[in-house]
Amino acid sequence: MAGKYRLLVVEDERPLRNLVVNALISAGYEVFGVPDGLQAMEFFTQNHVDMVILDIIMPHVDGIQVCHWIRQRSDVPIVMLTALDRTEDVVAGFEAGADDYITKPFTFEELRARIEAIFRRMEWMARRRPRSVLSYGTLTVDPNAHRVMLAGEEVHVTPMEFELLYYLMGRAGEAVPKETLFREVWGYEYVEGLNLVEVAVRRLREKIEPDPSRPAYIQTVRGIGYRFVPPEAQGASS
Repeated sequence: MAGKYRLLVVEDERPLRNLVVNALISAGYEVFGVPDGLQAMEFFTQNHVDMVILDIIMPHVDGIQVCHWIRQRSDVPIVMLTALDRTEDVVAGFEAGADDYITKPFTFEELRARIEAIFRRMEWMARRRPRSVLSYGTLTVDPNAHRVMLAGEEVHVTPMEFELLYYLMGRAGEAVPKETLFREVWGYEYVEGLNLVEVAVRRLREKIEPDPSRPAYIQTVRGIGYRFVPPEAQGASS
């Protein structure tokens, strides 16, 4: 898998950047490293890359700004590197369009597992058959056009938010464990730390729920995970 992909590592700390670049090269990837957001945008404009590994805290142009800039131009996978563990910082990364994040310090094995999981998911999505449009009430998800419509208006969602919503809608009424969502949507087994699923669900609720604090579509199943509730079945406590 590795030999097919080109990665861009954006990290202003030279020792960490060199360590990540050299480790990924040793793993078989084609890897380029740049020290700041401005050089990242210049490189991205002039070269093809299959994934961006992007630090958040950088001089001049931070990682959130770079992520947003890339997402306006491409659906290339973006993994954020951050020393921040506050939920709002991770939410900002997802809002800008990140697919995943890793909190510093991290092991190379963890980073490699995340990268491989994303590429496995991309390859699986490219091979699978066309999927059906899902529609409940005024909410419609079209996987072929990659669009989410709510009451006739398009809702902007990131690629991971789209996959999460489609997965839950495809199992409407079922209680889906968080571990299952990690495996089926993100592509890897359950990991400790800040919960990717919780953050992504929070963002989805803000985009599709009339009252995100009292969700109707994506309800919490305490002790298990989440359940998508069609309009005709709504009314259960979240």
